[in-house]
Amino acid sequence: MVHQPSSQARLSPTGDTQDTTDMAMLLAPRLAHFAGVARTEHVTRAAQELQVPQSTLSRAMVRLEQDLGVDLFARHGRTLSLTPAGRAFLTSVERALAEIERAADEVRADADPATGKVAFGFLHTMGAETVPALIQAFRVDYPRVRFSLVQTYGEAMLEKLRAGELDLCLTSPVPDAPDLVARRLDEQKLRLVVPADHRLAARRRVRLAEAADETFVTLEPGYGLRRITDDLCKQAGFKPRIAFEGEEAETLRGLVAAGLGVALLPPPAFPRPGVVELTVTSPRAAREIGVAWLDGHPDTPPVAAFKKFLLSRRGGLLPA
Repeated sequence: MVHQPSSQARLSPTGDTQDTTDMAMLLAPRLAHFAGVARTEHVTRAAQELQVPQSTLSRAMVRLEQDLGVDLFARHGRTLSLTPAGRAFLTSVERALAEIERAADEVRADADPATGKVAFGFLHTMGAETVPALIQAFRVDYPRVRFSLVQTYGEAMLEKLRAGELDLCLTSPVPDAPDLVARRLDEQKLRLVVPADHRLAARRRVRLAEAADETFVTLEPGYGLRRITDDLCKQAGFKPRIAFEGEEAETLRGLVAAGLGVALLPPPAFPRPGVVELTVTSPRAAREIGVAWLDGHPDTPPVAAFKKFLLSRRGGLLPA
């Protein structure tokens, strides 16, 4: 069989990405029709199975061959048989259709109200106690909802939110950005953590200015707690001397216990030996904790349920 050259887009011999994309868009609607005809090797039966007019299906197969520039079928009256090229094409088409079906099943499962998935990000300091308690409480009413959990620092979470990798995130400071919606949920006091043998260790309260000459251990730039630390020190009239920048609050507590500096940190999940945690009376040392999501982003039922649950915890998010 010889086909006349077609004016339609064809696969580029140079492998140009745009040409390949154009061809994929051109072929995609016809792949299921091709697979149906190839499976039955009979246009009439395939048309009945696919519930499309026989004439439409016949024209679609001719156009498909023209667009590819390859004969996929040998015609024998009303029956067809696959050419070697057609058989090779069918193998890839069936694989592609199976992958599409798998992807469709996956997104439907993720959106299921009872068993769907929530992609949830949270700060490292929320991981030991707060987030496990939240999920446990939520699962009283939604026992089969699944969670994809991401534990990282604030700016990275917002990037993942914007990239569609997260549905919701628990972060601090509460972001103020035009593309995000954020709601304050709670406030967490910060303490000045000093070694057990420190000159201030016998105190219960301290003004932050009294630590102006100390060496600090802090989180790295980009972490919300680091920004808050810098701001509080500035309010207290000094710029902190940084001895170490880390990624995790409990590591900083260990460094304080080893006498390598002092730190401004939220309360620990469990008491840490070797350190004393002092209430800061001035300036007011606290951080707001909030939930954020992408503005205008539609929620699946499980995400909507978990969002509603988080907002219901305003003022009671953190352990007492």
